Amino acid sequence: MPATLPDGDPVPYDGALPGSALTGLGERPFAFYVHVPFCVTRCGYCDFNTYTATELGPGASRDSYADTAIAEVRMARRVLGAADLPVRTVFVGGGTPTLLPPGDLGRVLAAIDAEFGLAPGAEVTTEANPETVDPAYLDGLRAAGFTRVSYGMQSAREHVLKVLERTHTPGRVPQVVEWTRAAGFEHVNLDLIYGTPGESDDDWRASLEAALACGPDHVSAYALIVEEGTRLAAQVRRGELAAPDDDAMADRYAMADELLSAHGLHWYEISNWAASPEAACQHNLLYWTGADWWGVGPGAHSHVGGTRWWNVKHPAAYAARLAEGTTPAHAREVLTDDDRRVERIMLELRLADGCPADLVDDAAVRPLIAAGLVAEEPYRERARAVLTPRGRLLADAVVRDLT
Repeated sequence: MPATLPDGDPVPYDGALPGSALTGLGERPFAFYVHVPFCVTRCGYCDFNTYTATELGPGASRDSYADTAIAEVRMARRVLGAADLPVRTVFVGGGTPTLLPPGDLGRVLAAIDAEFGLAPGAEVTTEANPETVDPAYLDGLRAAGFTRVSYGMQSAREHVLKVLERTHTPGRVPQVVEWTRAAGFEHVNLDLIYGTPGESDDDWRASLEAALACGPDHVSAYALIVEEGTRLAAQVRRGELAAPDDDAMADRYAMADELLSAHGLHWYEISNWAASPEAACQHNLLYWTGADWWGVGPGAHSHVGGTRWWNVKHPAAYAARLAEGTTPAHAREVLTDDDRRVERIMLELRLADGCPADLVDDAAVRPLIAAGLVAEEPYRERARAVLTPRGRLLADAVVRDLT
């Protein structure tokens, strides 16, 4: 099962935020994340807060989920008051959001629009598994106002998908991307995972080439992480599968950057490549640059003005709290100025533009420049700390040195 929630400070029953969080509300970009916690099966590597039908138990259901999520959207409006908060982006993630009917996802989006208003040109994304959509479903999503679909492709090799316990076949992805374009979606992302036990360099190259052949305007490529408590972790621990190799991971990342760049997809964040600034995931950019967002759903995290909170995990507990009219938040924390500085470094350094130099200590940056991890010219000329290609491979270590 997914990891337990972190501890934190208690949250008032009505979800009221401290005054510090409301200061400047509306001056920062605002977004919504909507978590849909349902999956048909649990993939062996996954530690997300998701539930199969057998795990769900009484007190929650897919059928009633949209109404429950809408109740939290309305609570968000009450908590945030009358501030003008046009919603720049909405991202529906999971789980598998497309297990819900497109009409249900559309009703949640309509509630966000009714309570807050969508900003002109708002980006509205849903994640999807390739086997859970068809042309009619995609037409319904587009009619509901969605503008972007992100598919969990992961690999083009059947044996790799089998290790990951993904249920779609490789040939399904080109088909669903074609349907998505036909439905009128301009922006399509494909998620890939590298470093799966048994994956070779040739397998990874084939996955990249297959993804590019589909013509997406965005690709995300993530290194496999063996999370404690997952079936994959148990298999690695028992010696049934080999742990991911760090050197192989570095080689696969370099291969991804080379191939994607050669096909006109350029990195703008360590794990993300886009065909243009418009194709970049605007929702994630808001996360990485310190915007405000409200996370709807079990286990969802929110951030407003330096206050961060997270909801109870189980869908039944989440639904029960909202039915009672009380906040579904489990706990919260108020970030200190130093906390926020560290988070800015950690998140903005991942971006192609890097982070402002005034956030970091010059004495800490100079050795990183000498080691070839931070680019010298942007630091000198634009006063920003920007990772080199080698620095991207060692980003976590760079962040530790800078914070």
